[in-house]
Amino acid sequence: MIADIVANLSLGLSIAASPEGFLFLLIGAFVGMIVGLFPGFGPAAGIAVLIPMTFGLEPTIAIIMLAGIYYGSMYGGTITSILINTPGESATVASTLDGYPLAQKGRAGPALVMQAIASFVGGTVGVILVTALAPSLADFASSFGPSEYFLIIAVGLLMLTTMMGENKFKGFISALIGFAIGTVGVDVMSGQQRFTFGSAELIGGVYFVAVAIGLFGIGELLHCVLNGQHRQPAKKLRVSFRSAAFWPSRQDYSECRYTFARGSAIGFIAGVLPGSGATLGSIIGYSIEKKIAKDPENFGKGEMRGLVAPEAANNAASAGAMVPLLSLGIPGSGATAVLLGAFLMWGLQPGPLLIVNDPGFVWGLIASMYLGNLILIALSIFAIPLFVKFLDIPYVHVVPVIVLLCVIGAFAINASIVETWILVVSGAIGFAMKKYGYSPAATVLALVLGSMAEETFLQTYIISDGTMNLFWERPVSLVLSIMLIVVIAAPLIGMLARRLSRGKTIAGDV
Repeated sequence: MIADIVANLSLGLSIAASPEGFLFLLIGAFVGMIVGLFPGFGPAAGIAVLIPMTFGLEPTIAIIMLAGIYYGSMYGGTITSILINTPGESATVASTLDGYPLAQKGRAGPALVMQAIASFVGGTVGVILVTALAPSLADFASSFGPSEYFLIIAVGLLMLTTMMGENKFKGFISALIGFAIGTVGVDVMSGQQRFTFGSAELIGGVYFVAVAIGLFGIGELLHCVLNGQHRQPAKKLRVSFRSAAFWPSRQDYSECRYTFARGSAIGFIAGVLPGSGATLGSIIGYSIEKKIAKDPENFGKGEMRGLVAPEAANNAASAGAMVPLLSLGIPGSGATAVLLGAFLMWGLQPGPLLIVNDPGFVWGLIASMYLGNLILIALSIFAIPLFVKFLDIPYVHVVPVIVLLCVIGAFAINASIVETWILVVSGAIGFAMKKYGYSPAATVLALVLGSMAEETFLQTYIISDGTMNLFWERPVSLVLSIMLIVVIAAPLIGMLARRLSRGKTIAGDV
């Protein structure tokens, strides 16, 4: 087993460390950090906007670059959390709790270095666990048929959509919007056109890239403009690693030596579980670290452990999310949903057969994560003064550049004006969803997985001669069917229990 892993990693390193692979990994990591610097933009939007820029690349190299943007943004998002108390995205919110107070104490340098080290440790621990677990999960899932795939997709979608948005109902509605968009095109069974309105360009369906760019890119920008972020002046900040005060002390390392491991373990588990992800992992990591501390009263006032714990957790979670994505084809977040769409765009079907059919791709991606973490810790420490200068750019100047990139990217997909209009409409929908608490991530997730769910359901229907017996005749299908029933029934039972409890309370008062 170990020998196989070593051989596979060697194969992956030969791809990721090639001149082309390393160059685009470096570009992805650098761009990811910049994406993280812009509050509200996030990795999902960055990946969606830049997918068209990878057209013409070999699929493995393109995915390596996009994955670099994904976990690179985790590093970059904390720089603004520490320096200006503005998290780059939700996964770095917990880092503001002690990161910004550290900066106010004059310890911005040590805080930035420690977050880089914590991110490196968390990301590296995460990818080591991915290396160990992905092959085992793939072997287990290699016997899966259409019924198992459909049930996994159904359970995953229900779990994810009910965890996204301000409440379960809004998450569910967001997913239904994605399913509705996914019905455009050709019916799998009959071959008849559906909702194409006579447009030949819609026969192949609505391309997910244009929708994702609109929902995440244009929608996020419109929301930021509505909040007046474009009126805020640029903050002139200066950080120099030449100063002795820039580096952490021995006491910092000593106090955080166990925090690195705890945060990494918690984050990885959160990343593997669909619907949890880096945001929940970072919050849990921070909460546990505070609870077990002998001096919890120091947290929130500039405690280094309060910065290290969420940083190790969110980067381990970003690696952990690759386990269900690669081995089962189930994304755990909006960013990995966009990555899944990119896989499908290049004809790569995530799941147990991916490792068997295309080991060079899978192990090239995993090996690139080892190299990516090395690149990112170097960038995080020695390029911090450069990245800080990006914060000098007024947001009002950034917005039109990003809009232009979005429009060019959408049009470049098929050189079609229809894709551009889809971008515009999706941008308006994304803005409304963001404003009213709905989930663009759930919409993209349902759009990407909806066609897969439809196809596997119809395959199951045909194989079982219309009886659907496959859903409970096979052991794995039976377990998944029970899980699906539990996921559906649990919220209803909880709602009924609360109503009964409320009724008894009222009766008792009377």
